[in-house]
Formats: sequence, C-alpha cells, structure tokens
Amino acid sequence: MGTPLSGRDGGGGRGGGVAVLSGAVNPVNSSSSKSSLDNSEQDSPILFFLFFHKAIRMELDALHRSAMAFATRQLLDLHPLLDRYRFLRSIYQHHSSAEDEVIFPALDIRVKNVAQAYSLEHKGESDLFDHLFELLNSDMQNDESFPRELASCTGALQTSVSQHMSKEEQQVFPLLIEKFSSEEQASLVWQFLCSIPVNMMKKFLPWLSSSISPDEYQDMLKYLSKIIPNEKLLQQVIFTWMEDRNSINMVKCSTESSSAITYRTGEGNCACESSKSGKRKSLGSSGDVSDTSGGHPINDVLHWHNAIKEELNDIAEEARRIQDSGDFSNLSAFNERLQFIAEVCVFHSIAEDKVIFPAVDEELSFLLEHAEEESQFNEFHCLIESIQSAEVNSSSAAEFYAQLSSHACLIIETITRHFHNEESQVLPLARKHFNYKRQREILYQSLCMMPLKLIERVLPWLVGSLNDDEAKNFLKNIHLAAPELDTALVTLYSGWACKGRTHGICLSSSALGGCPVKRFTDIEEDFVLPCCLCALPFDTDDGVRPLKRNLSVPCKNNHGSRSSESVNAHYLSGNDWSCCVPGLGVSSNNLRLSTLSTAKSFSSSAPSLNSSLFTWETDNGSSDIGPTVRPIDTIFKFHKAIQKDLEYLDGECGKLIACDENFLRQFIGRFRLLWGLYRAHSNAEDEIVFPALESKEALHNVSHSYMLDHKQEEKLFEDISCALSDLSHLHKCLNGAYMIEDSTRSNIESSTDYRGDCMRKYDELATKLQGMCKSVRVTLDQHIFREELELWPLFGKHFSVGEQDKIVGRIIGTTGAEVLQSMLPWVTSALTQDEQNKMMDTLKQATKNTMFIEWLSECWKGTPQSSENSSSNKVIDSQEIWDQTDQLFKPGWKEIFRMNQTEIESEIGKVNQVSTLDPRREAYLVKNLMTSQWIAAQQKSLHVADKIANGEDIPGRSPSFQDPDKKVFGCEHYKRNCKLRADCCGMLFTCRFCHDKVSDHPMDRKETVEMMCMRCLEIQAVGPICTTPSCNGFSMARYYCKICKFFDDERTVYHCPFCNLCRVGNGLGIDFFHCMKCNCCLSIKLQNHKCLEKALETNCPICCEFLFTSSTTVRALPCGHYMHSTCFQAYACSNYVCPICSKSMGDMAVYFGMLDALLASEVLPEEYRNRLHDILCNDCGKKGTANFHWLYHKCGTCGSYNTRVIKTSTMTSDCNTSNDREL
Repeated sequence: MGTPLSGRDGGGGRGGGVAVLSGAVNPVNSSSSKSSLDNSEQDSPILFFLFFHKAIRMELDALHRSAMAFATRQLLDLHPLLDRYRFLRSIYQHHSSAEDEVIFPALDIRVKNVAQAYSLEHKGESDLFDHLFELLNSDMQNDESFPRELASCTGALQTSVSQHMSKEEQQVFPLLIEKFSSEEQASLVWQFLCSIPVNMMKKFLPWLSSSISPDEYQDMLKYLSKIIPNEKLLQQVIFTWMEDRNSINMVKCSTESSSAITYRTGEGNCACESSKSGKRKSLGSSGDVSDTSGGHPINDVLHWHNAIKEELNDIAEEARRIQDSGDFSNLSAFNERLQFIAEVCVFHSIAEDKVIFPAVDEELSFLLEHAEEESQFNEFHCLIESIQSAEVNSSSAAEFYAQLSSHACLIIETITRHFHNEESQVLPLARKHFNYKRQREILYQSLCMMPLKLIERVLPWLVGSLNDDEAKNFLKNIHLAAPELDTALVTLYSGWACKGRTHGICLSSSALGGCPVKRFTDIEEDFVLPCCLCALPFDTDDGVRPLKRNLSVPCKNNHGSRSSESVNAHYLSGNDWSCCVPGLGVSSNNLRLSTLSTAKSFSSSAPSLNSSLFTWETDNGSSDIGPTVRPIDTIFKFHKAIQKDLEYLDGECGKLIACDENFLRQFIGRFRLLWGLYRAHSNAEDEIVFPALESKEALHNVSHSYMLDHKQEEKLFEDISCALSDLSHLHKCLNGAYMIEDSTRSNIESSTDYRGDCMRKYDELATKLQGMCKSVRVTLDQHIFREELELWPLFGKHFSVGEQDKIVGRIIGTTGAEVLQSMLPWVTSALTQDEQNKMMDTLKQATKNTMFIEWLSECWKGTPQSSENSSSNKVIDSQEIWDQTDQLFKPGWKEIFRMNQTEIESEIGKVNQVSTLDPRREAYLVKNLMTSQWIAAQQKSLHVADKIANGEDIPGRSPSFQDPDKKVFGCEHYKRNCKLRADCCGMLFTCRFCHDKVSDHPMDRKETVEMMCMRCLEIQAVGPICTTPSCNGFSMARYYCKICKFFDDERTVYHCPFCNLCRVGNGLGIDFFHCMKCNCCLSIKLQNHKCLEKALETNCPICCEFLFTSSTTVRALPCGHYMHSTCFQAYACSNYVCPICSKSMGDMAVYFGMLDALLASEVLPEEYRNRLHDILCNDCGKKGTANFHWLYHKCGTCGSYNTRVIKTSTMTSDCNTSNDREL
C-alpha cells in the first residue's frame, strides 16, 4: 500500500505517493468573508479562489434571474445580456483551462485519482456553454419556446457550475491545504494567474474586485501579497489591473517618495539604473506615433512567421539527425520543443482569429487552415506520447522517427502555404487601410492574447531570431502601441525581449531613447500603489513570495537549432544584462510538474472563447467496452434507462404550462418512479461499487467526487419534488377544487384577480420547473458520461470476472423484491433485445445458486385466478385420477396412513436395518411405506370430493381465533383474517402449519388459489382484501405476498426474491442482505462472513429440520455452517466444535489458557514423558506433533486444543526403543 505523504514543508522526496482519504475531507467554508475561516485556513493562499467562486456565483445568479424575467415577459430586451454571457463564458473557460494546466496536475502528484473527474467536469461545462451559445445564435429567437428554453439552459449552467465549485471547495481545496505548504500554494495560484491571457487578466481582475465587498477586497489583497513574488514591478502589473482603468488613484505617498524601485540580481545592479528622480512620463514620448523609419508595423507579423518556420525546420532537422544517428535518448527535450512551438502556433492562430482578421476584413477566415494545423500537431504529439509510453527497440524507434520526420515536413508544408496566403491576402489590406498607430495597436493586442508565462518565453525566442534593427523596431512598436496604464507591463516585455539578444545587450536604449527599466524607476519614484495597499507587508520577511528566476531562453545549440535553456539571473552580473527585469518564477520544476502535464497539453493555456484552439484527444481506447460481456456492465445498463426517463422529463415538462390533471398526475408518477430507482442505483454505487473500487490500492480516492455528485443530485430531486407538489396544488386551485370561499370576495372582479394571481404563480413555477428538469438532466447526463469514461474501464482492468460477479450479487442481494419488480421492466424497456439477453444472462450467472429465476417467472406470470368452475374441474380431475388408480394394490395397514413424512422415513430406516428379513418382504414393506402418503391423499381427496358433490360444506369453513376472548382472528402461529384453501386436499386451514399438524402431507402454500374471509365466510380468489361487498374492502392482513400467499398482521415481513420466500425483517438492504453464494438472507452486519456454497440448503445438524425453509431463527457459525439458535444453545453447553467440520464455534482463548495451566501442573509418568503424538489441528488444518497426553493435545501452529491424534506413541530420540525391535 502506498505511504501517505505527510508534512507541508515542500521539500524533496514528495512525489508519486498515494494519499488515502480516510473518511470525509473537511470542506472549506465557501463564505467569502475571511472571518468565517479558521486560523489554519486564513494562511492558505489557495483560498484566493473562493473570491473567484463567489464572483462566478453572483454572475450566474444575475444571468439566471434575467433569463427568468425574459421568460416571464418581465424583461423585453435580451441584447444587454449577450455581452454578459460572452464575458462569463470567456472568464470561466480560462479559469478552467488554467486549473487543468496548473492546479490539477500538481494535486495529482500528491493525491492520486482526484483531478481527472474535475477535468472531465470542465469538458461538460464547456459543452453547456456551447449549447447555450448555439441557442443564442440560432433562428429560434422568434419562437414562443425560446425564452423558456433560454431560462432552462441558463439554469442548467448555473446548477452545473455551482455544483462543480462546491465540490472543489469540499474536496480539492482541503487537499491542497493539507498537502501543500503555504509557499507552494502561493506558487500554484501565481502560476494560475500567469496562465491566463493578458487581455483577459485586464478584464478579470477589475471584475473580480467589483464583485466582492470592501472587507473582502482587503482580504483578497492580503492573499495576493502572499501570492505575487516580492518584486515591485510584478506587483505593479497585477495591482494596476486590480483597479478600474478609469479610476486608478495615483496618490503620492510620503513613505515611498524618497526611495527608488530597484531590481537586483545577485550582487550587481541594472547598468542603466540611475539616482535621478522625475515625474511620471509616457513611454511613448520618445517617438512619434507616425514614425515611419521602420516601415509598416504590421510587417512584424512576418517576424513571427519566419521564426515559426525556422523553429519547425530545426525540429525537422533534429528528427532527421536523431534518425540517422540512432540516438533515441533525447525524446523528452524534443517533445518539449514541439510543445513550445505548438503553443506559439496556437496562440498566433487565436490572435489572427480574434484580432487581426476581424480588424482587416470580417469575411476573412483561415479556420480550415488552422484546423488542419491543429490536427497535424495532434498527430505529432500522439506519436511522441506513444513512443514514450511503449517499450521501444531500435527498429520501432527508427520507424517512429521516420514518421516523425514525415509529419514535421508535412507541418512545415502546411504552415508555409498558410503563411504565404496570409502574407498575400491579409497584410496588404492592413497596410492599405490602417495607419501606423492602428497597426501597432493590432500587434500589441495580438501579443496580449498570450498568457504572461508564455510571453516570458516567446519574446526572447522571437527577438533572438531578429537582427538588431528588426529587434529595435519590434520593441519600439510595442512601446508606442501600449496604453499609458501598461507602463509596468511594457517594461516587463522589454526586459524579457532583451534577454534574447547575445550577451543581453539592451536594445531599448537605442530604440526608445533610454532603458525602460531606468525610466520606469524614474516614473515610479512618485508613483505609489492605491492607499489600501500601503499597509500590506510587501517588504517584510513573512507572508511574501521570494522570486525564483528561472527563465527559459531559446538559444542556438551545437547542431544549429534553438532549444530552451534555463538562464538563472543569479549568475548574471549587471554587466551581463542591460535590463534586469524579474522573471515570473513559474517554472513547473518547482512543484515537479511537467511542462504541460494535462491532457490538454498544448491548449492548456486558456484560449479565448470562439477560438479554434484544439485539445489533445484523450485515449478513448480505455473506455471502449469491446465485444466481451462483463458482469459489471449490468450496473451501467441502468444508465440508459435513467437517461431515457430524463429525456422524457426534459421534453414533457414544457407541456406543464397548459396541461390537464391526468397529464400532471402521469408526469409526477413518472418522476417519482425515476427518483426512487435512481436513489436505489446511487445507493448501490455508494455502498458497494465505490467501496470496491477504493479497496484497490491503485484506485484510492477515485470515487469521492462521484459520491459528492450523488448528494447534490439527491438535492435536485428533492427540489423538483417540492416544486411539483406546489404546482399540483396551484393546478387544483385553478380548476376550482381548492378555491377559497371567502364571504368578502363576493364580486366577480375579486375572483378574477385571485384566479389571475394563481395563473401568474403557476406560470412562473412551471417555467422554473422546466429549468429544474433541464438542470437535473444535464447534471445526470454529465455524471453518467464521466462515470462511464473514468470508472467503467477500471473494472475490466482491476477486477476479475469472479469479483465482478460478486459485486453484482451484492448489489442485487441488497435490493428488495418490490424494487426489482419495478426496476427490471424499467431497465429492459430502454435496452435492445440483445442487451436484454446479455443482462439477463449476467443476472442468472450472479444468482445461479438462488431461486431468483423461479421468483422472476412467478412474479411476471401474475397471480393465478380461481373460481367455482376451477374448483369443480379440480374435483373432476381428482375423481378421474382415483378411478385410474382404483385397481392398484392397497396396503392393509391403517397405521401408515397416519404417519407424517419424517415418521415414514424413520420406519423405512428401521426396515432396512433388519438383517434377517427376507429381501422380497423388505422390498414389499418399503414400497408400501413410500406410497402410503400418496394413497392417503387420494383417499382423502375422494372423500372431500364426495362431500362437495353431495352438497356438504367444505371442512374448516368457520372462523378461528388467535385470541378468542378479544375475537382476534388467526391461529397460534399467525394473526390473520382469512383461511387458506389447501390445493392438495381442498380443506380450509388458517396456515400451512395448522394443515401439516393434522395431515400426513405438507401443504404447498404457493399453489393456493382460494381463501375464505373469516368475517363473511365467503370463499374467493386469494388476495390482500376481501372482495365481498359486505366487507367493504376488509384487509386480510397488514402484509400480503402474492407469490407465497402469505398473510401476517403483526410482524414486519419482506419477500426475498432470491430465497423466493417471505422472511421476518425490514427488508433487503435495510437489515438483511442475500448472499448469492451461501443462498441465504443474513444480517447486514455479516457482510464479511465466511461463504459456503448453498450453506443453508441442508438440515440442522442437531434436529435435522431443513434450515432453508425453517421458521426458527438460524445461527451462523464462524466456519460457515448453520444450525438453529435454540439447538446451538443446547449443543454448546457440552461441545465447542462444529458438529459438521469440527472447527471451534467461537473464541476459545480463555478455555485453552485454562488447559495450558492444567497441563503445566500435571506430571506424567516417566515412561510417557518423552512420547509424542502426530496430530491434525481442526482449526488451522495443519499437521504437527504434540506431547503425549490421554486427552489434550495442543497445536504448535495456532495454539488450539481442538486437535485429533493421527498417529500414537511416537518416541523421541533419547527414549528407549528396545520394544520397537521386539516381534
């Protein structure tokens, strides 16, 4: 078993372990106020996400309210909502992608099997957004159903996202707090922020600030002080974004006026640093926006094209070189380069789709080219993944690199053709229609489509491919295009770009008339953070994030290709670098993360919303069930039935607005059936399936997310149930069934107002209910999809067929007969004939030791009907049988006709034991004894038939009482209000025990078709109530089983479909379960008992009564055998071993200790002291030797005295052996 990771020091040695969740994880309080968090949580930077969750919830709630108002005609114009929908979609999509790239991979290293479920939920939420925008962009807006459909989709989105965030707060955040130190949490959140595109960060942070209270805002700033590295430039970038662009308060602070912001690297300072001070200046003042010295700024797009093509050529050349050399050890570095250039191409495509093409010509589109490039990069990546995950020999690797070279050449050809088309179609239009200022703005906006962590790598890589003049013009265009509030951001850009030049020569001085770092320092001497930040401890040792500068700078390697090389600023003096700006410090190595470790490896950097950014396809092969039928597939077949009913609810709930009472009643009935069966299914998963998964060491924590889903889905069903009850009440009010007759409302106008108010409430509730049905369908559809994708394949990989059979048996073994009667037709109706056959085969296999098939056939054939005609036919049949057997031999012994079955068997045994009896005489006696019961039954049947034919009454046609004084109907065995007419003899008895007590044959109560009501004495078809009009539906008993024809009016009874008998108890899954191997109902506490096949289908070893049908309480022994509890108590007074297998019947440690003391005090005669016995232990089953004793022999293995001697009087080596030599 994996060792749980402990400690929060963030040190080495953490990785690859499995952290087991023991019990429920303490959920994080989602209240946005910091005061609601305990002391340990207040120091957790990861709780910064709570502010984001609150903002998302508020936005979703506002959108849902607006959509409901639009659906109920309280809001007429939809257009103001469209921008809010788009903004929310973009924000949430980037949030999800950043989580998939940063948070979840880090969590998966420390705690296995948690993150994948949440990543799959992100996919489902993305599909919901897509569906919502398909609806908004469709032609349905003029349809009457559009407002309600929009409200339903918005409600479903709100439910899904809110549940997802709630689950993160209950499971993910506590794990992050537990498994990561405060510094590691801060690093994760910082990586998260640096993974969101810059243009979205500029919108995201002001929106987040405006969504929380002032106190919460202060708390969030304190969290950010721990998250952002302790570098003034980085802090200035983030906190500038935090403030509203139009209301940033530039307040001069006396505490900051005398100190300049410096950026130190090791012992050296920036070579451009100066002690001058000055006022805030614009970085664009050194150059005119109309400057044309560098040509058209839009031509910088060519630099991107050339750099991408050069990098791809280097990758292709590297693949060919490795193929020729046969050195296949550098695959990881090759994959890293491919990932980097793929990200660059992806975000370049996004910038074109979102910024450049719409600005130049809205009809321009290269979506097909972008999609082709995505597909080729996908294949490229899959090749690398396959070679990394497989056992590779030289021949397979050579074939792989041959394919790799071919794919690289194909990508180069595709991108070259694509770039040529853009350069010939797009750039000329941009040069023609846009002035230089607009061209620069387009380029700057395109750059800001990337996240900071990618820009930090891309700028050195790009500038490193340019000559000095091109690099200077590139930087100048960035500075001239940037708005004034992006001063700190542009300073970062310039410093990062300069690091791509040889020896870090500062290009900004000549391009812009001065070093931007030095100029930023001068500007910031009089610039301070907003006043609310002055008190934050940025300059203290506690609660701040030290910066780890680890910047990946592409440079040329020995083979002429550029690779990512880490440059640590600590080893570079001020003379080596002209621009000493801080790095982000977001190297994935800090938390042992791969460069892009999620399934969305190339697209994980949060693309913008309608972009064509692709995601790497997941391995669907693992979820392919294949042609092999597995027992566990039966459980997942329920999903099809659930989805079918969910589709019905979602489709039909729109008709509730104008429906009749019958439709409403049918809808409610269908909903309650679905709810009940879904609850049974989810309980089976929570109690049986998921614990089985968690029992495997490799699958710890894999099911916790799905258990949280079940709780949330149950809450949805409860809300719908309440809404349906309210709707039903309003419907009755509208139909006049519950119209309040008030004396003050005597005029028609008040009555009309009341009805109008009911109509309005009904309409609003029906609209709300439609959204709730949509929400529960979407939620369950996504849950089922994730379960089948993630959990279903695990059973085929980690569980044998026998283990799956056992799981299926446990599930149906805790399912009551009533539930199965409803569930099986419900499930099979959603399956094809082939699926039905496979499902039934699985159930038959799992229940092969039981009476399940017998119960199923009896259950589906219905209750047999009885009538007077059937009675007369039975008499005629009996008479015919008697006539045919009249000529047979009739024994003359009247005694044998009064014997029961047990007595007859005893007498046959006595006859067989008489050795002096003639064989012919013995055969004669045995034959007559064996046929005596049948002969007696025929005689009695003829006698009863003669009575009925003569008009005489049926014997027993009178009431019987359990308590004659109180006139309580029944007998000494049962309290009931009817008598059963025995099918064997036609007589009336209160129960089968009363019948067997006076008869020489047993009564088969399942064959009973008629009963007599003891109130009216009328014989009628057996059933739960009396059908005679005079009795007015008089109940025969509180419990009635139509299969067993069993009535009981005082005990709690259930019918087990696997025993096919009625048992005393609350029911399967409540206090009993049916073991499919033992074929018996056991207490729910005995889940981990020892199984013996069909253990109860035998006689009690003490009294010899058949245990399976016995009405006496049965006790299970530790060895797996059974006997009556009363028999056990009597037997245990003088024995402690099982009478069948001789194993101990309990814990005998105390008794065996007493024997140890007894033997220690005994002194054996001299001639016996050295003798040994060979023994066999009945408890452990092992052989051994024990010291001689005439009674007690102790097992040397387990210490038990429950042993038997298998060889006696063996002497030890030092004993006299002369007797052994005598003959």
